[in-house]
Amino acid sequence: MSDDVLGALTEAGITGTRIDTFGPRTIDVPAESWTSAHEVLRDVVGLTFFDFLTASDELADGFRVVTHLADFWGGAHVDHLIVRTLIPRAAPSLATLSDLYAGANWHERETFEMFGITFDGHPNLVPLLLPDGFEGNPLRKEFVLASRIAKPWPGAKEPGESADHAPKAGAPSRRRTLPPGVPDPESWGPRPPGSPDPDPLAPALTAATPARPRRAAKQAAKKPAAE
Repeated sequence: MSDDVLGALTEAGITGTRIDTFGPRTIDVPAESWTSAHEVLRDVVGLTFFDFLTASDELADGFRVVTHLADFWGGAHVDHLIVRTLIPRAAPSLATLSDLYAGANWHERETFEMFGITFDGHPNLVPLLLPDGFEGNPLRKEFVLASRIAKPWPGAKEPGESADHAPKAGAPSRRRTLPPGVPDPESWGPRPPGSPDPDPLAPALTAATPARPRRAAKQAAKKPAAE
């Protein structure tokens, strides 16, 4: 099916790129061709079933928006296709698919709320899931999960160790472990007046940095042979 998809897009003047994955067939299309590509996929290729739309935070590369389309034929046989595009992080926006697929309406509202991505032309782009007055976009990687600070993290304690079983006085304690995804408090949060604002991506980039590799074991010093 991937050859038919790319051929149909090419005939419509849309550049599509096949991506090798272990899951369903995947293609990348330019952001400016987002709506027209889905129109071709629906009307020419026959991918009439819209499953979902979501996004992923690619940090400095921007946001990757993803849709899953399908076509049912031959009884239980189903053709799957993942369609992706990349949009810049600064003022991210993309054309709505709600005029082509009714199911995109709900998913675009959720993605708008969770990632802060605007879908131009959406008929009702308003918050969907979060409580009134909520600030921020929880699925952006720079969004700090402050609840991990407020609530003790079980992984910071050894099995059987708790406030009710504190180590005896004088006993050595191990280094405090931060919960995953919680950056250094100095790199986020409110700032005193006059101080520079923190880089919103700094916590995310820090969390994405791979752990320092373990030092190679030193070779044991050879003892001199006994005389």
